[in-house]
Amino acid sequence: MSGYYDLIRGLHILAVIAWMAGLLYLPRLFAYHTRAAAGSEMDLTFKTMERKLLSIIMTPAMLAAWVLGLMLLSIRTDGFKDPGLMLHPWLLTKLIGVVLMTSWHHFMAVNRKKFAEDRNKRPERFWRMVNEVPFLLAIVMVIAVTTEFGH
Repeated sequence: MSGYYDLIRGLHILAVIAWMAGLLYLPRLFAYHTRAAAGSEMDLTFKTMERKLLSIIMTPAMLAAWVLGLMLLSIRTDGFKDPGLMLHPWLLTKLIGVVLMTSWHHFMAVNRKKFAEDRNKRPERFWRMVNEVPFLLAIVMVIAVTTEFGH
């Protein structure tokens, strides 16, 4: 399996890019969606776009990022026999970031359902302000991984 490490790492990076793209785009769609009248053609278009973005791109990309990330971790820890790596600050930072990113994904999914059911109560300004949350998390995780601080 370790012979495939670079391939798995590349696929993991691609999955994360796709997931991030969706996490950055969905709140922007929500911001525009707040302007659409319920039942209008624009409202129905946004509902379709949001559903497809979440179900066809974001969730599969998130699952792939998780599976591939766990595969990488398994290779680096000899099948989780040497969990010492898990105690390094850089990896703990990344793992906490992944859990936060996954929680954010869930928050987006819950709110997509609210939009689908015409129950959104959050204003356009809220969605514009939180649009950058995943990117801020990504900055911390990428710096942690690329520098392997505390290693």
